[in-house]
Amino acid sequence: MTHHLGHGVGLRVPHFTRALEHGLDVDLVEAISENFFGGGGRPAAVLERLRRDMPVVLHGVSLAIGSTASLREDYLDRLAALCQRVEPAWVSDHLCWGAHGGHQLHDLLPLPYTEAAIVHTVERISRVQERLGRQIAIENVSSYVGYATSEMTEWEFLAEVVTRADAWVLLDVNNVVVSAKNFGFDPRAYIDGVPKDRVVQLHLANHSDLGHYKFDSHRGAVPDEVWSLFEYVVERIGAVTTIVEWDEDVPAWDVLRAQSREAQRREAGVLQPQHSQ
Repeated sequence: MTHHLGHGVGLRVPHFTRALEHGLDVDLVEAISENFFGGGGRPAAVLERLRRDMPVVLHGVSLAIGSTASLREDYLDRLAALCQRVEPAWVSDHLCWGAHGGHQLHDLLPLPYTEAAIVHTVERISRVQERLGRQIAIENVSSYVGYATSEMTEWEFLAEVVTRADAWVLLDVNNVVVSAKNFGFDPRAYIDGVPKDRVVQLHLANHSDLGHYKFDSHRGAVPDEVWSLFEYVVERIGAVTTIVEWDEDVPAWDVLRAQSREAQRREAGVLQPQHSQ
């Protein structure tokens, strides 16, 4: 797999018209899988247009890989069909649970960091990968609640899950910053604990600082704290495909594209001194 596809953005509806008429001048886009399950209409036309120009990665929000509820076969059927149409560079979803008793909770809830949860989640990831015929990438979520039963750190849990399942990591840098504030750990310790040979993609975004905790809002430009940790990731891992997410109050295209180019600039700033040594 070619891990480094460059720098791109999350594809959002306000930029559909530009995408159809002119394309988008970034290296790649990330599409929310569920938004394109319909298989037709304007969303499909946008994705097909962009796929002719650049790589596309698919990012799911409702696989609920850690849930105890059964995996939804209808969901996997639609995801497999979308993969066949789009041929994405890779597919990702979140390390979380979000379904119970036949109900989809529409939230990305953290798992207890236990051996039992590892075994359960690995088995489900393996089934999804077998169904799709490809490895998937697993993203760390932002957390606001912990479990008294947890036996290890989040990064140790993530590392065990992806290693045993032979899956990739989508490392959300903003989520690390949010959870580090909320649970009082060093965000660099998290980065150090992630198996760097499995990281295929990064997410950058903004969050809301509410004083005694941070909230993953995806509203506004990437803040300095996230840029700083991003540079640390690049220093440790090297160049990694990077997507900027901006979901609330989505800005004009030029503003969003500038964020992606800033990521490219900062990545180069970290790597060039290393190459000159």
